[in-house]
Amino acid sequence: MKKKNIILLLISLTLISKGFTQEKKVQQVQPSIMVMPWTKEGQDIRTVYENDFNVRIAITKVKEAFDKRGFTTKDFVTKLKQALKEISLQKDDKTDLAKMVGQMSGADIIVLVDMKYNKTSSGSYVKLSLLANDRVTGEALANTTGDSGKFYTDDVDRLAEKAIESCVEGFLDTLNAKFSDIVENGRTIRITITFDNNSDYDMYSEIGNDGDVLSDIIDDWLSDNAYKNNYHVENITETAMFVDVFKIPLRDERGRNYKARKVARDLRKFLKKNYGLNVQYGKENNETGVSLRIL
Repeated sequence: MKKKNIILLLISLTLISKGFTQEKKVQQVQPSIMVMPWTKEGQDIRTVYENDFNVRIAITKVKEAFDKRGFTTKDFVTKLKQALKEISLQKDDKTDLAKMVGQMSGADIIVLVDMKYNKTSSGSYVKLSLLANDRVTGEALANTTGDSGKFYTDDVDRLAEKAIESCVEGFLDTLNAKFSDIVENGRTIRITITFDNNSDYDMYSEIGNDGDVLSDIIDDWLSDNAYKNNYHVENITETAMFVDVFKIPLRDERGRNYKARKVARDLRKFLKKNYGLNVQYGKENNETGVSLRIL
């Protein structure tokens, strides 16, 4: 009887332990990554990729390194083709192609790669630079350099692999730590609230039935809706409020990327429904910041 009870207890503990493990896996958020070529200011990313064989090798090898370590990666070439097609349909030659490719990828992180291949009398070698940015905010998350060492070979693929292996583990450790911080504490966006020139209101107008001024009402909304109450009002004037830090979660309750425009929509509807204010979107209404104008 005692032996049977012990066996049942061990089975129960195993199931409980397995349940905790599964729950932990469900809660973990794995970043998606797209590897792109590094470009100088004014350079066309398509030209850089298509005209440099070494760039194409670097993109392929770095992506392979992430794939081998279980990361979800987006294919740069596929997104580049999609962006070029979209631009041709829009007939817009002023579009920032690199930015458009990043946006269309939906990746959490963009890894920029720069690789130099050199052949000398003492051997050939590859030097590699990696820079990871938060795709939405542009915040630098990790950077490193790698060196293949010198070998008497013309195999650029192999030299690139050795350069990547020399630096990728430390790079990924830093990247994971920074991304985990975003998952835990939220992503930063900006909020700017201004007034139409003909508006009957300003930040110090008393509205509602409680005697609060508009700036206090908005501040209360920011406090209630910022992720983990994390926000900072940079400045308030009679005609504007500038919020330089407003944290939003990385994902919504359905696992989708949380959009800055949802913040704009929710704040606009709050002011209209509760205080009858007519609010329009301003010029800035993108992934990194929102702007509202009160009429």
